[in-house]
Amino acid sequence: MRCVTDDDPYLWLEDVEGEAALAWVAERNAETAAALTADDGFASLKERLREALDASDRVPYTTRRGAFLYNYWRDATHVRGVWRRTTLERYRKDEPEWEVLLDVDALAATEEEKWVWAGARVRRPEDDLALVCLSRDGGDAVEVREFDLATRAFVDGGFRLPEAKTRIGWIDEDTVFVGTDFGPGSLTESGYPRTVRRWRRGTPLEEAAVVFEAEPADVAAWGLRDTTPGFERDFVGRAMDFYRSETYLVPPGGELVKIDVPEDARVYAHRHHLIVTLKSGWLGQPAGSLLAFDFDAFLAGDRTAEVLFTPDERTALAGHSWTRHHLLLETMRDVSTRIEILTPAAGEAGWARAPLTDVPPLSAVSVVDTDPDVSDEYFLDVSGFLQPSTLYRGRIGADTEILKQAPARFETAGLAVEQFFATSRDGTRVPYFVIGPDRAVTGPGPTLLYGYGGFEVSLTPSYGAVRGRAWLERGGTYVIANIRGGGEYGPDWHRAALRADRPRAFEDFAAVAQDLVARGITTPATLGAAGGSNGGLLMGAMLTRHPELFGAIVAQVPLLDMTRFHRLLAGASWIAEYGNPDEDADRPHLLELSPYHRLTADRAYPPVLLMTSTRDDRVHPGHARKTAARLRALGHRVLFHENTGGGHAGASDNEQTAHNNALMHTFLWQHLARSEDPAHIL
Repeated sequence: MRCVTDDDPYLWLEDVEGEAALAWVAERNAETAAALTADDGFASLKERLREALDASDRVPYTTRRGAFLYNYWRDATHVRGVWRRTTLERYRKDEPEWEVLLDVDALAATEEEKWVWAGARVRRPEDDLALVCLSRDGGDAVEVREFDLATRAFVDGGFRLPEAKTRIGWIDEDTVFVGTDFGPGSLTESGYPRTVRRWRRGTPLEEAAVVFEAEPADVAAWGLRDTTPGFERDFVGRAMDFYRSETYLVPPGGELVKIDVPEDARVYAHRHHLIVTLKSGWLGQPAGSLLAFDFDAFLAGDRTAEVLFTPDERTALAGHSWTRHHLLLETMRDVSTRIEILTPAAGEAGWARAPLTDVPPLSAVSVVDTDPDVSDEYFLDVSGFLQPSTLYRGRIGADTEILKQAPARFETAGLAVEQFFATSRDGTRVPYFVIGPDRAVTGPGPTLLYGYGGFEVSLTPSYGAVRGRAWLERGGTYVIANIRGGGEYGPDWHRAALRADRPRAFEDFAAVAQDLVARGITTPATLGAAGGSNGGLLMGAMLTRHPELFGAIVAQVPLLDMTRFHRLLAGASWIAEYGNPDEDADRPHLLELSPYHRLTADRAYPPVLLMTSTRDDRVHPGHARKTAARLRALGHRVLFHENTGGGHAGASDNEQTAHNNALMHTFLWQHLARSEDPAHIL
């Protein structure tokens, strides 16, 4: 196998805003537009996708803050979006009355800046002030401005920070914890804040007192105030890598107290509890367990734990949320979810358990919101691949009500959902979902296989209007592969594909592709694959390791050069997932993993579409740029599209989202559904 060395001839494409690089991008974008946007179905497909994205009858999901339900909303009228709120009484109406807090379109027009909403941190429990985060054209870096919720205006002379990958949160009305770019030495090698400082209103930022400092090689430092009434506490900590961290209690006027749990555990305080999620075994409990301790007793050395969840080989923890008196426990069994209510026994050990709701097979249920300081209210979303979302509101111990129900966005007649299991190379059973027509009746047809396989991310059932209109309605089959590296079966499922074991994720995905063909669902010529970010690495692996299995491949905002990823933007934060290219022990397997380095001229590859964003400040656009250039030089079929905005999402508004998806699905349909027609081949 021929490898690119450090004398990479395409390093100049890593110059994100370089004149030569952008000229190259413009040429490639023009080629892609000519090949795809001129397709007979492109314009109508894009219009239908934009219609679904802008639909006014979508479910407006909310977050409760005191008496109000807050929502961020984008549609055809509000391209960049509005931050708004309403009351529960008004929300129940078919067309709620909303109070607009911030119109991002108006702000962008006034300031002549492509602002993208990046969230807000509302001061609790007063719910009177917010720290609004605004991104320039979709990047991870944000500008922070203080906002008054009563006057619906930015606070003159209030807290304000220039663009950076800032972490900020309220301590009290006049004080915040802040980590940002203070100049040389203030950021980690991953580009995130290295210090946590206490910043008082009206004082210069540079005079903010340092509370905690991480190491340069750490990923980031953080600080937060637990504002639960009666349990107010300050915490700081550092993430040493993507999975290991340390948390410290900040006593008033005292020295930091380390919360003594395993470095790979997730830990936080809730009222008098300390909650620990295990990623490896501890205190006789296996990885994937959820434990509860008495907070004060734990600090005093007591390690008596209440076991709230123990995994088995088919069941994993999916998440949990607190109401005022209960804990809602979300679990997955073979990637199907369920929710239980856990209630701590008053004044004694033990927690009572009860199911919350029944969930249809091959569907998903998730807790959207709770208000743990005030009530036992919860908001619950239930959906499936062919089942639009239904939003419920309930109160534990009382009846539930349907608040919102999304209409169907695509035709489902003749479609079905099934779950199968493929056998990977080492004998591991790998689940996958198939959504589409009955192939026993229609025969093999165009099929799109999607995967991710990293960072303990689980792919669960969900309703997708874009997927439905762009692929399923046209007769295509859509498949989701729950491969190792994800979290579908807990920490061990993830750990099985870490670092030098990453090829197991690739083998799982290839096994699903082969199983689809064996079942008569598709053929290699009509099977496509798509994935983004870490899933883009997966697509690169399929291109270079298993090109014979696919008729076309799409990689979005992909990670592809595994020898330089740690030097580009946030890449150093992923060393725990992949390994360190600068370490002799890791470099060989990273070179072997690296799709960019595996490309050769003498192997046949399926046509590939690479998509990225100039404003992606997480996964460097150079990954996709360099790979496209190398594929072109080697004589292979490749199209490249780079959106000038959008950040790591690849798009910053519904227009860009519709355009990108129309490009992707047009490309796939050309190659998978019309492969017999040479006029449609790249």
